[in-house]
Amino acid sequence: MDTLTRIRAFIDVVDAEGFSAAARRIGRSKALLSKYVRELEDELGALLLNRTTRQFSLTEAGHTYYRTASEILKEIDNLADLVRANNSDLKGKLRITAPRTFIDADIGQSLIDFAKEHPELALDIVSDDRFVDLVEEGFDVAIRITKLEDSTLIARKLDDFHINYCASPDFLERHGPIRHPSDLSRVPCIIDTNGRSYSNWRFIEKDGSGFSVPVAGPIEVNSPLASVRAAESGLGVSGVPEFIARPKIAAGTLVSLLEDYLPKDRGIYAIYPHRRYLPAKVRTLVDFLHAWFRKNA
Repeated sequence: MDTLTRIRAFIDVVDAEGFSAAARRIGRSKALLSKYVRELEDELGALLLNRTTRQFSLTEAGHTYYRTASEILKEIDNLADLVRANNSDLKGKLRITAPRTFIDADIGQSLIDFAKEHPELALDIVSDDRFVDLVEEGFDVAIRITKLEDSTLIARKLDDFHINYCASPDFLERHGPIRHPSDLSRVPCIIDTNGRSYSNWRFIEKDGSGFSVPVAGPIEVNSPLASVRAAESGLGVSGVPEFIARPKIAAGTLVSLLEDYLPKDRGIYAIYPHRRYLPAKVRTLVDFLHAWFRKNA
C-alpha cells in the first residue's frame, strides 16, 4: 500500500467530514478508509483525527498535515493533467467562485459558453460576494471585480470595470441637475451594501486627486439589480456596475451621471493560486474568458 493512497483517503475523509460520508462519496468501504488513515498515522507517528461515536475533528497535527498534503496532491494531479493535455481531451471538475453580480449579469454568460464548449469538464460554480480563500476552500479560479492589490495569487485582467452613477429622467426633473459629485449629498441615494465604500462614494477630481462623498437615502440593499430597479422607479441616484447599467442607459430608463469623475483603477480579473504546474483546465478557462471579453467588449 503506497503512501499517496493513504493520504488521499485521509483528505477524502476530512473533506467529507467523516468516514461514512467519505465512503459514500468515493465508493469505498468505511472500514477500508479507516484502515488507510490508521496506517498513515502509524507511519507518521502522530494522531491526525479525533474519533468518537458522535464527533469528528482534526488534531493540531491533522490540520497542519491536511493543508500541506492537499497542496502536494494538487501539484501531483496538476502535473498529470499537464501531461494528459498533450495527449487527450481535458477532463475533471473546475471549482469557480464569482460574485453574484457577475453570475446574474449578462457577462455571466461567459461561464455558460465555456461549459458548452467544454462538455467534458464539470463546472462547480459558487456565487459568493465575499473574497474566499482559494487554497483553503479548494477553488481553482476566482472571478473578482476589484482594485488589484499585491497578492500571492496570480491575476489576469479580463476587462475594465467602473461604477455608473445613474438616476431616472423624472428624478432629475424633480431634484435638478447633478453636475458634481458633491451634489449627491443633497439628494436621495440608493445604497448598495455590497460596495466597500458603502455610504461614502469614491470619485476622482479632474486633477486626478481622489475624494469621497457621504450619501444617504431611502433604501439600502445588497443587490445591484434591486438598486437599479429602485433608481428606475425614481427613488434616488444609484451606483451600479457599468455592465448592469449599460442596457438601462441605452433604453433611456436611466441617465448616466458624473462620468468625468469616475475612478478607473478597478477591473474584472480571473484569479488563481500560484502553482508550479498550472492545471491545463485552469489555463484553458482563463484563456477562454480573456478571449470572450475581447469578443464581447
